Amino acid sequence: MRVVRRWAALLGAAAMLMAVPGNAQAASPKFSETTAIGTHNAYDKAKYTYWAQALDSGASLLELDVYADSLSRRWRVSHSNPLGNDNNCEKAATPSELYSKSRNQDLGSCLDNMAAWQQLHPDHAPVVVKVEMKVGFNNNVGLGPDEFDTLVSRKLGGSVFRPADLLGSSYSTLDAAAKANAWPTRDAMRGKFLFELIPGTVEQQNPFDHYWTDEEYGDHLRDLYAAGNISAAQAFPAVLGAAGGDPRTARYDSSIRPWFVFFDGDAASYVNNGYDTSFYSANHYILIMTDAAGVSPAISSTAPTDAEVAARLALLAADHASLITSDWASKPASVLSSVAARS
Repeated sequence: MRVVRRWAALLGAAAMLMAVPGNAQAASPKFSETTAIGTHNAYDKAKYTYWAQALDSGASLLELDVYADSLSRRWRVSHSNPLGNDNNCEKAATPSELYSKSRNQDLGSCLDNMAAWQQLHPDHAPVVVKVEMKVGFNNNVGLGPDEFDTLVSRKLGGSVFRPADLLGSSYSTLDAAAKANAWPTRDAMRGKFLFELIPGTVEQQNPFDHYWTDEEYGDHLRDLYAAGNISAAQAFPAVLGAAGGDPRTARYDSSIRPWFVFFDGDAASYVNNGYDTSFYSANHYILIMTDAAGVSPAISSTAPTDAEVAARLALLAADHASLITSDWASKPASVLSSVAARS
């Protein structure tokens, strides 16, 4: 009976989503109170010819895979080539150069494209930029958290919503700020990018690397705050992997646990394992559910119908997701910009 009632509610929610396009809302909710759609590996040229088109897509989350190339001391953007760039970012730093320049550029150019695109769309909805640090940071060659922050700040300046912006003047940890629901409204976050950092697949498989991106950036946030310089931080580290309870407890020491308010894991693992995901919405944490198409009943991971996307958004909003991701790059902006109320 509980399942029947849940599906009835979700069908009703899906119908409402189809009737209300884009980001239309009666009143602007807080960023933590909504569920939106993101695109996996949006830097892939097979998905979007240009990175600016990924930004045009209306998606609320776009993903970049970044390698710290220790030989060239550059941030490479690629799926599997740690020494080169393979992506849709252009050598374009002004609006007039977008959609026309050579691609396969480094992270700095991806950020240049974002800055140029923002000049054309200064009132855009908030966009989470999910950065998978494929091999992690390499502080020894100048590719550490400090250098990442410096690059993002230099390229995007005040258009980044930073950890300091969530803290304001009232809170001493991100956890305290999130629990108080200090997130701005979605309208107040127009024109903003939020950077989420996760450990990379190569980093996780490296038997000699036990200090992953999440922990390293968590330490970075703690230390910056202690030094009175938290405003320099440009990103939010995420706890990676679906788990029950509070996954920070087993992963991190007590000094950095309060600096994690982003959580990121497989949607089916959250839903099918019966994890109490209300933990995330009750504390106003940002929960990203990946591979949204794989949740039962499975739908196409590349070309579902608009109605299927709406129903999946409603389903995972009821399971307390903040953002759901898949490979739905072919869907129009009217679909990818959809926003639902988070349960």
